[in-house]
Parts: sequence; C-alpha cells; structure tokens
Amino acid sequence: MATSYTISDLAKEFDLTTRAIRFYEDMGLLQPDRAGAGGRNRVYSARDRTRLRLTLRAKRLGLSLTEAKEIIDLYDSPRDTGVQLRKFLDVLAIHRKQIEEQMADLQANLEEVQEHEQEARSLLLKLDEKK
Repeated sequence: MATSYTISDLAKEFDLTTRAIRFYEDMGLLQPDRAGAGGRNRVYSARDRTRLRLTLRAKRLGLSLTEAKEIIDLYDSPRDTGVQLRKFLDVLAIHRKQIEEQMADLQANLEEVQEHEQEARSLLLKLDEKK
C-alpha cells in the first residue's frame, strides 16, 4: 500500500501551517486526493510530500513559487532530466546575479555608514577639544 499523509502530518513534518500547505495546493504545487464526506479530507501522496520538500528548498534558494513550480513540473514530464537541470541552472544563475547585486549595494551602503561614523567621531573629537 502506498504511503499517504494528512495535511497535519505534512504541516508537522515541515513546520508549516496548514494554511501554507493549502496555499501551495492552490498554486498547483500539490495535488492531494480527496476522501471522506464530500471530499473534505485531503490525502497527500509520497509524490506530494516530495514536491513540498522541493518547493521549500526552492523557496530557501530565493526562487518564486512560479519558478519552483516550473522546475518541479519538469520532474513529472517523461522527458530527460537534462531539460530540468538546464532550467534549474538558468534560474539559479539569475538568482545568483540578483544576490551579487544586492551584496554590492549592501557593501556600498556599509561603506557609506562607516564614512558617516568616522566623520561624526571626528566632529565629536573637535567638540571635546574645544571644552
């Protein structure tokens, strides 16, 4: 018998709220089966669990949920994994460039703060000398 998970199981395992998991479902990242009266209970498969794990990994890397979905959906395609890996590398290159630009901006900001600190200390020394 295949392993299945409830929304609470996944929420606990991945330290998420059930609302977050439902949001990922609404984005098309997860596709649970429905069980119980009126199909109110979600039943997640091992595939859904893996997709959730990959979604969270993509999120940590700074990918949007749309980008994550595109890459994860390629896993489901019958094509070679080369397509998926190329897409992943393309997305990572874009994010690396964005992070490098942010780091350069932060470095420039830090240098400006240091200059202002130095200037303020110098002015404070001059004020203390006049006393």
